[in-house]
Amino acid sequence: MIKTITEKITATFPFLSKAVIASLIATCVDFGLLAFLTEIIGLHYQLSACIGFYAGTNVTYFLSITWIFPHRSLKSKILEYILFFAVGTVGVGLNALLLWFFTEVTGLYYLLSKIISGSTVFFWNFYARKHILFRERKDIAARGIKEIKEK
Repeated sequence: MIKTITEKITATFPFLSKAVIASLIATCVDFGLLAFLTEIIGLHYQLSACIGFYAGTNVTYFLSITWIFPHRSLKSKILEYILFFAVGTVGVGLNALLLWFFTEVTGLYYLLSKIISGSTVFFWNFYARKHILFRERKDIAARGIKEIKEK
């Protein structure tokens, strides 16, 4: 069991470290838009947070398909993009809830709340996208043959 956990961590870490770097880049876009749209344009922080989050999601998608994940589970790039944003939409809902909680309930400054909520949502987005969209496709027939050989 420990060996299996260690193997999973080792297999995930290269992707996770790249995802952290990509997330930092996307967070700069997200955070920058949040602050700009709220402080300069005058939008409500929740609307600014949604706009920033989706802009950051576009950055993350581009980096995911070009740099982070070597495997793609779906052949359809359109379906992949839709599912990527569906996962992100769950993330934006979670982000909005946490942002509201930390800003309105605990009284934190909205940009500090964004740091906390964004850090939490990162893990949801990474693991959901890795397991739904960027896992290695394995040929069913090849798996069947391998299983027969192992018996």
